[in-house]
Amino acid sequence: MLEESKTRTIALQQRMRDLGIHCAVFTDESSMAYLAGFWGYLGIEFGRPSMVVVKAEEAPIVITPLMESEMVGEMTWIKDIRVWEDFGDRTWGAALADALSEKPSEIWVERNTIPAIVRNHLDDTYVGVPIRDISPVLGALRVIKSPFEIAVMKEAGIIAGAMMAAAHDSLRVGVHEYESALAVIEAGSRKAATFLTDKGWDRFISPMIHNLQILQSGKDISMVHRRASVRRYETADPVYFCFCNMAQFKQYKLGFDRMFHVGEVKDEAARVQEAAIAAQQAAIATIRPGVLAQDVAAAANAVYAERGYQTGYRTGRSIGVAYLEAPELKAGDTTVLQAGMTFAVDGGISIDGVTAGRIGDSIVVTETGYDYITDYPRSLLITEA
Repeated sequence: MLEESKTRTIALQQRMRDLGIHCAVFTDESSMAYLAGFWGYLGIEFGRPSMVVVKAEEAPIVITPLMESEMVGEMTWIKDIRVWEDFGDRTWGAALADALSEKPSEIWVERNTIPAIVRNHLDDTYVGVPIRDISPVLGALRVIKSPFEIAVMKEAGIIAGAMMAAAHDSLRVGVHEYESALAVIEAGSRKAATFLTDKGWDRFISPMIHNLQILQSGKDISMVHRRASVRRYETADPVYFCFCNMAQFKQYKLGFDRMFHVGEVKDEAARVQEAAIAAQQAAIATIRPGVLAQDVAAAANAVYAERGYQTGYRTGRSIGVAYLEAPELKAGDTTVLQAGMTFAVDGGISIDGVTAGRIGDSIVVTETGYDYITDYPRSLLITEA
């Protein structure tokens, strides 16, 4: 991982030189992981920012809280680690000023993800200095995944498959929704542990699956992104599991969704779910190098229209170390697909207050088409009662 991160940073520095960018400050967790191999566990919610400062012509710098510095030093390949404290003269603002050296002519940041506390500090401290957006520059480098990255994402896909199997096995009449969520967490954590060791960089990677399970069932099935509750399953309940905020490993994040029906399925629910599956499969069937991103979405939308449904959802999104990367599979995105791109591809229909259909998988674009990163039956799934 660390050699991979170093190679990425060198490529970014070359691109910065090409564009005349002298210095960029990265504060997003996914970007720090991508470039430096580490991410802070305290996070900005505790008022303790970590940063990676990348200069076009000099070695990069890590800025991190003193209390995390020992761990960060073991997690990153970057040698210049500058620490800060919560009080006194050694604040993170002072550490950042030292890293930026003399007053810069411009500062490049990740405009859409930079924490407000850091952005406000830059505005107040560097009055009149233009703040520019480095995100598209790094984003362009992240679009094509390396063989190493694809291998990690496939491990994440195996973990996600274990999670979905546990979700499936948990479904019985009378079982609480939250019990399914617990089963998912346990199965995913146990599977993730099989890919880790207690040596080197690996020892800092927790196998624990976390974040609140997205799950809705019964009459709430059309409420997308509801969380698991104490509701008990009933016969013929549709149950939807979304792992888009949970199916991740070593910072790589997948999309993965399935819909189940407890014991039996009602006719309308079956029609809607089968339409969602057909739309997703039509979209995936179009994926190959040279196809426009919007054409993948058009294939899904044609199925919805043919079957009498409407959808306001995009068909897919690029995936990687961030939950959302570019490009997206939706109308208006004319990005040409290339081998090495990775996407979450969805089928989704909501009929408010009535029913819904959902399915989602992650794929990688290959030289001849695509490969699945996630795998679970893509059919109408009916469990035992």
